[in-house]
Amino acid sequence: MCGIWALFGSDECLSMQCLSAMKIAHRGPDAFRFENVNGFTNCCFGFHRLAVVDQLYGMQPIRVKKFPYLWLCYNGEIYNFKQLQKQFGFDFQTLVDGEVILHLYNRGGIEQTASMLDGVFAFILLDTANRKVFLARDTYGVRPLFKVLTDDGFLGVCSEAKGLINLKHSTSLCSKVEPFLPGHYEVLDLKPSGKVASVELVKFHSCKDEPLHVACDTVEALPSGFDLETVKSNIRILFENAVRKRLMAHRRIGCLLSGGLDSSLVAAVLLKLMKEININYPLQTFAIGMENSPDLLAARKVAAHIGSEHHEVILNTEEGIQAIEEVIFSLETYDITTIRASIGMYLVSKYIRKKTDSVVIFSGEGSDELTQGYIYFHKAPSPEEAAEESERLLKELYLFDVLRADRTTAAHGLELRVPFLDHRFTSYYLSLPAELRIPKNGIEKYLLRLSFEDSNLLPKEILWRPKEAFSDGIASVKKSWFSILQDYIDQQVDDLLLEKAVEKYPFNPPKTKESYYYRQIFEKHYSGRSSWLPHYWMPRWVKATDPSARTLKHYKSATQE
Repeated sequence: MCGIWALFGSDECLSMQCLSAMKIAHRGPDAFRFENVNGFTNCCFGFHRLAVVDQLYGMQPIRVKKFPYLWLCYNGEIYNFKQLQKQFGFDFQTLVDGEVILHLYNRGGIEQTASMLDGVFAFILLDTANRKVFLARDTYGVRPLFKVLTDDGFLGVCSEAKGLINLKHSTSLCSKVEPFLPGHYEVLDLKPSGKVASVELVKFHSCKDEPLHVACDTVEALPSGFDLETVKSNIRILFENAVRKRLMAHRRIGCLLSGGLDSSLVAAVLLKLMKEININYPLQTFAIGMENSPDLLAARKVAAHIGSEHHEVILNTEEGIQAIEEVIFSLETYDITTIRASIGMYLVSKYIRKKTDSVVIFSGEGSDELTQGYIYFHKAPSPEEAAEESERLLKELYLFDVLRADRTTAAHGLELRVPFLDHRFTSYYLSLPAELRIPKNGIEKYLLRLSFEDSNLLPKEILWRPKEAFSDGIASVKKSWFSILQDYIDQQVDDLLLEKAVEKYPFNPPKTKESYYYRQIFEKHYSGRSSWLPHYWMPRWVKATDPSARTLKHYKSATQE
């Protein structure tokens, strides 16, 4: 996990512009480099490093003797770099996984490069010999990327939008900062002036398609067919493989553990594999919640079952409320459910950074979208519509849960790993018949739970624990976290302000005081950027006015049964 930043064709003094690069310093606390491009005095790269792989030669932009005309700045991990090196006979100069991007590009161009990378990534690749700039981002946007491109060809690229919004160009601020779309690459021509012109934006991978890099995966062809035992076995094999490949790190590995199915499965498989490869330190797991909250109690059970070194962070209401503004600044969104869920994740990440030496943090993001884990999936009109909704949620992850998971951990210099969003695992799961993937017997994620039922990885009551939103599970059963927030905010926003919300904020107007409060803070830091959020996250097929699962009729806490 790092912070990348680059400018092409800047009319302003670069030493002033580079102050913007410092806005993402939290993403790489170990080192910083600012480098001009030879022959292009108005082009430069900025890089903040979190050293996870090859601590000696991992600084960026990466340049190797074999390709002196290539410059690479990337944020991510390429899990199959050794397999690609072996398959194509690449001669590496460093131990950095990202070096494989240079070799792939030299061998087969940008299309093959982006398609063959098994991992999470956002990168800027400059080819001065052919005067091209390439941008690319992984399928689900696990690693963030933003860009601004003006009409006269000034390009700014950064891991977070906050590193671009104050750039100066022709005496004005750059207005159109936007997220770079996941699963895409862009080709731009580099002119002698350092300015660029976009040539094409190409979608190189869709979540349903089996990725090209399967050809050099460590797990070979799986049994075909949709009989239940084959499917369950394939799910276990691919999920375990997804966790195994993410063990690539020279820094200590930890795991977030809410006690829900997803994080518990990740933690259990992770610990099992760490033992198998003789990692000689205990796995640290981390839970956050108020005293005796459902998440804390469930996480305690899981940690005892798997034998992790468990840490509990007790959340008090005042601390959570005080964190709201810095959380919104980190997130760059005003989405209601994203902010609610981010407060706990932000504070547990803060604890990990201050109190432990774990840096590479595993988490369960992506499972709810992939395996139909949200409560409202019980109301889907048909298996086919549920499958379509699952795909829609996966495509929008970069706006919601993946955004939350990246920003809350990156704010504290941690690197996130999300095995549920492994390309091969997700494409296999989405290839299964729609009927197999829907909730059954009143239980969401039925197929995933069933696949691990006989594994003894988790206690039965955890394996079959009902869905609990992270923002609710950290609070007591008597009072949800969202209602605690609403009670506080009710005193902060006047009724008259809410009545005039549509006039003040015509795009995505706030409909509640809570929503208005978040929007005010967002506009304070990112005025006029409301289009970064196309729409609020809300459940479908139900008459919901609030995104919390606890407001839905289906929801029933285990302690209320």
